[in-house]
Amino acid sequence: MATNRTFTMIKPDAVANGHIGAILNDITSAGFKIIALKYTRLSEELAGKFYEIHKERPFYKDLVDFMSSGPIVAAILEKDNAVEDFRKLIGATDPTKAEPGTIRNKYAKSIDANAVHGSDSDDNALIEGNFFFNASERF
Repeated sequence: MATNRTFTMIKPDAVANGHIGAILNDITSAGFKIIALKYTRLSEELAGKFYEIHKERPFYKDLVDFMSSGPIVAAILEKDNAVEDFRKLIGATDPTKAEPGTIRNKYAKSIDANAVHGSDSDDNALIEGNFFFNASERF
């Protein structure tokens, strides 16, 4: 059964390019409510832990290096059918294949610097949200 919460991160490339406000506006304009928000920077250790599921993949080290290269914005979002709807809003991982008007189509530079992370399942949304936020940080 689908839940009504998902997790996102605005990645270092989009933060460095000044897209935080525009991306948050796209998210709220699509009907998502922000219930937790944090501007922070991942250490290599924390980025490694967050992406531990990819540890054996060839891109893991580059991913950890990239995600710890600058500040990020982490958020928990709420909306009916949140995970699926957010995946549609952000578009394909490769911005050249992302539908026009999606976040990655508008703000991503490459398949690696793709502006945002979005949970791929209800289970991962819960895990990822809990990684960044405790109960008192959710509204």
